[in-house]
Parts: sequence; structure tokens; C-alpha cells
Amino acid sequence: MLQQLGASTTHSGIDIPAPEGTEIISIMEGEVVSTGWGGAGGYTITIESLDKVYKFSYCHSDPNFIVRKGQKVQKGEVIGKVGAKYVTGPSNNPYKDSTGQNTNGATTGCHCHFTLRKNGELIDPEEFLAEAKSKEGGFI
Repeated sequence: MLQQLGASTTHSGIDIPAPEGTEIISIMEGEVVSTGWGGAGGYTITIESLDKVYKFSYCHSDPNFIVRKGQKVQKGEVIGKVGAKYVTGPSNNPYKDSTGQNTNGATTGCHCHFTLRKNGELIDPEEFLAEAKSKEGGFI
């Protein structure tokens, strides 16, 4: 898996710096399987492909979710927005910055973090996206 520069820990996935409020776009057709607090991922939206092979999570999103669990989404559809670094909920949030303010998961600033699973196993999203982009009819 990838080690992302600027991340507070080594972790899998892709971190994309983006201003708060930036639209998050679904990379695939699928169904929303969860929206809510995701621990270190902060507020998270997870989409499962219709064939139930892939799950793509969009972490550190705005808690005012645009989509809801069970909703079908299309590739290219706006599904959320990048959230703020600081959040007031949930009450059991253990993630804080050096000043003690609650953060949107284990985050060092505004960004969207993407993780991808294939049949339950973490896979490298950058390799997946490069392969999909090179194939006709891929997700991209």
C-alpha cells in the first residue's frame, strides 16, 4: 500500500488535498452501503459496485451527506463534499490536533482520502485507476 506524504500515519489509499466544500464524484456505478463516522477516516461515504466486487470509500467528507445508504449512484455523480478539518461531533471522537480541537478523523488538513477494496482485500487505488483508465469501458 501507499505511504502518503503529509499524512499523520502510514496508511493505504490516496490522499488528495482539496479545499473544504470541494465536490466528491463517484468513480463507479454502485450502491451507497454506508455514510457516517468512520473512525480514523472521519465522516465517510462507501460505495459498493453493483457486482459487489469493489468497495470505494471517500473519507474526511462533509457530514451533511448528499447520498444515503441504499441509494444507487452513477459514475460521475456528485456524492458528497470534502469536509472541514475540524468537527464538533461525534461525542466519542478521539481525533484531536495539537491544540486539542476535534478533527474529522486522523487528518492533518482538508483533503479527501480514498481507499479501495476488492473482494474485501485492500488494493492500491492508483494501480486500479491506471488500469481502469487504460481499458475501454473502465470505471474512468
